[in-house]
Amino acid sequence: MMIPEFCLVVLVGPSGSGKSTFARKHFAPSQVLSSDMFRAMLADDENDQSVTAEAFELLHDVAGRRLRAGRLTVIDATNVQEHARAELVKVARAHDALPVAIVLNTPEDVCWERTQARTDRDFGRNVVTRQHRDLRRSLGRLQREGFRHVRVVNPGDVVERIEYERLYNDRRELTGPFDIIGDVHGCHAELVTLLTQLGYTVREDGAAHPDGRTAVFVGDLVDRGPDTPGVLRLVKGMVEAGTALCVAGNHEDKLLRKLRGRNVRVSHGLAETLEQLEASPVDGLEPFLSGLISHYVLDGGKLVVAHAGCKEAYQGRASGRVRAFCLYGDTTGETDEYGLPVRYPWANDYRGRAAVVYGHTPTPRAEWINNTICLDTGCVFGGALTALRYPERQIVTVPAAREYYAPVRPLKPAGPATNLDALTLADLTGRRVLDTGYGRVTVAAENAAAALEVMSRFAIDPRWLRWLPPTMAPSSTSDLDGYLEHPTRALADYAKMGVTDIVCQEKHMGSRAVVLVARTPAAALSAFGIEGDGAVWTRTGRPFFPDAQPLLARVRDAVGAAGLWDELGTDWLMLDAEIMPWSAKAQGLIRDQYAPVGVAAGAALPAAVAVLDSTLGRSLEDPGALRALRSKFAERDANAAGFRAVIERYVWPVDGLKGLRVAPFAVLAGAGFAGVTRDNAWHLALADRLVAADPELFASTRRLTTTVTDVDTVTDWWLALTAEGGEGMVVKPLAGAVPAQPGTGRSIQPGLKCRGREYLRIIYGPDYTDPGQLARLRQRGLGRKWGLALREYSLGVAALDRLAAGEPLWRCHELVFAILACESEPVDPRL
Repeated sequence: MMIPEFCLVVLVGPSGSGKSTFARKHFAPSQVLSSDMFRAMLADDENDQSVTAEAFELLHDVAGRRLRAGRLTVIDATNVQEHARAELVKVARAHDALPVAIVLNTPEDVCWERTQARTDRDFGRNVVTRQHRDLRRSLGRLQREGFRHVRVVNPGDVVERIEYERLYNDRRELTGPFDIIGDVHGCHAELVTLLTQLGYTVREDGAAHPDGRTAVFVGDLVDRGPDTPGVLRLVKGMVEAGTALCVAGNHEDKLLRKLRGRNVRVSHGLAETLEQLEASPVDGLEPFLSGLISHYVLDGGKLVVAHAGCKEAYQGRASGRVRAFCLYGDTTGETDEYGLPVRYPWANDYRGRAAVVYGHTPTPRAEWINNTICLDTGCVFGGALTALRYPERQIVTVPAAREYYAPVRPLKPAGPATNLDALTLADLTGRRVLDTGYGRVTVAAENAAAALEVMSRFAIDPRWLRWLPPTMAPSSTSDLDGYLEHPTRALADYAKMGVTDIVCQEKHMGSRAVVLVARTPAAALSAFGIEGDGAVWTRTGRPFFPDAQPLLARVRDAVGAAGLWDELGTDWLMLDAEIMPWSAKAQGLIRDQYAPVGVAAGAALPAAVAVLDSTLGRSLEDPGALRALRSKFAERDANAAGFRAVIERYVWPVDGLKGLRVAPFAVLAGAGFAGVTRDNAWHLALADRLVAADPELFASTRRLTTTVTDVDTVTDWWLALTAEGGEGMVVKPLAGAVPAQPGTGRSIQPGLKCRGREYLRIIYGPDYTDPGQLARLRQRGLGRKWGLALREYSLGVAALDRLAAGEPLWRCHELVFAILACESEPVDPRL
């Protein structure tokens, strides 16, 4: 028995006809909704008829929720009366699912025999007789009631299995690459030019691409233009040859109705089409037009093509309502000054994962809005014919030779890019579970509220803000005398993860910054919807400088001098960097938190040592306790001096860009690519080229490339680095780290920091090396910090993946916002 893959199956048959047995044999228990089951839920008795109305109300609600989620649903009830079936058809239509009736036409005697054998049934045969009579009356009217498919199981029939047929619009197995072409409207010459520019070999009756690309037409091939028959022959030939797909447009729908003799108004270019077809008929035109469907779901569900668009709730569905929306879109019910309907901007509210490509409404230029794009750029009105290369998301246009048809509503000139795809409050608030593609990350409601406060009050323009630096975990705690962190543990950690080749990078002591630089203001406008040089921001999305333009100008020149614009094929770059000195950004922190500790210790401890020295100079019978106290205070004084010395290493005067140093260590992204997971040697090599291009601004990052077994070499390098005042090092897998897919095993940390013994006095206090304090600090738990680092890293990688794929702003922002929300987790900030 064949039924649609997605539908509402209504089992129809009297009591005892075998509906429940049929359902158990052919469907999963979770797919079957039984009226008896809902009665039992409400009354603890599946035969309690007093709760039937409430039971069916609940059944309809659950069925609707399953259908809304796109899940096949089976209704196990007698359903022999028309009013009962009518409610189920209404539920199916409300969710654009196909209603399917499976009728178990079991003889009345068999039904009664089975009913008598059941101990939980106490009604008479008259009930079965009445139900059987109702069934006979229903057999001829089920399709008129709205059931799209009716399957009858007659006496002697045996259904071995249920098989599922996919809807015509379900072509998820087709992954492209595609060339999606906007409304042609009879502009044959422009279509040939566009296909040729896209690389197709064009004939009169078809075209093919040497690389096997598939053209997809968004409909409205006909009307208004000079050569509708030529367009139809070309597209029809491509569809029949399998080199193209085509969805129906409203103009094809109207032409088909006219060809079938329906009474339609001959307007909006239909008269010209009919005249052209009379002079140059197209063979097989009516079957071709009747075979055009409302929309296609392609590339595993990542791409939807429809003429006027397709809301997420309609994708992959089949109903009159879905077809009407795909052909005509939605309107507000108003008319404009030209007497035309005002289109409802459904794309402004779109939040679907699939990219929706459509046409229908002429627009000055193709522009992405919330993962949707309209390709109707008014070729027949003198505009251009536009195509979208997918998955490249590259726009290709050819201008119209002239205006073939005067538009009723004049085309507006192209203005600046809009920003209609930003996050809304509903996208941010409450507990949320985000699928990064590398696993799911849960954002608690209270953390989301904390992030909202920061993002809404202090962050840079959100159009720039596509990534935030994730936190970094320290290596496992060392048990070596006098050390809290040591290279031996960092290398052992990576060895346990299965990493062999590593790179140890100098950890600069400054402030983490993201530098986004555009080659030109026009490039920034095209990529980010905002004109400018770029932006520089902190780990929390705040602007790093009141005016970043001078720095960005230097960075832009260095990128050009290093030849990276052309080599990477981009006109913008996002860099992960450390900006030094520490005091350039942390003056308030140093003044209010660190300096008072150093000053107080510098004033009090030497004085205390002097008093103890003076006291020890007197004649005492037992000076041992006093000497011990003096030794303790002297040690604390030395620790405080070390604390002040560490801070002084990272503080120096800056005048504008003079004295400022930028240490880039990762190329995060550019146009069409995300680089964060690439080989770390690649990142550092590009950073070296920036240093060579502008050594006054850029600082190099020293590194050591080795293996996890080379412990002595790494330790000596780290000790030398920290002895001269360095903060420490970051150990990374040489090959980079891609977040693990769910179920593929343990993720690899993208980096582990191993900070120097003296530097950690800033973090844990001047006296943290005291054996008692060190013993307590070694009990620090790192599990939550390691987990937080992995979650934030996966969020960041996914955000850059979406940026590279050209996904809408809100899709990047929900992940960036989640990174900031994760920072509100109750994790020891010293780690």
